[in-house]
Amino acid sequence: MVTAYVMIKANTGEADRLRDDIEAIDGVESAYIVAGDVDIIAKVNVDSPAEVKGIAATEVQSTDGVEDTQTYIAMD
Repeated sequence: MVTAYVMIKANTGEADRLRDDIEAIDGVESAYIVAGDVDIIAKVNVDSPAEVKGIAATEVQSTDGVEDTQTYIAMD
């Protein structure tokens, strides 16, 4: 099992709607609105790093309202 965290910067006023859209993606375990440099942190649990890439680089980044993302894969 691969766990990753996707930091998501949302367009202004989009965080609430965007969180619901992100949580609906298969492989996303949870998504939280946070204070700081990013607006949402999503926890991803999948079987392979390739699946992380598919979720972060394809599905999350193509979601309307996403300005930018950074992805971190847990090492332990």
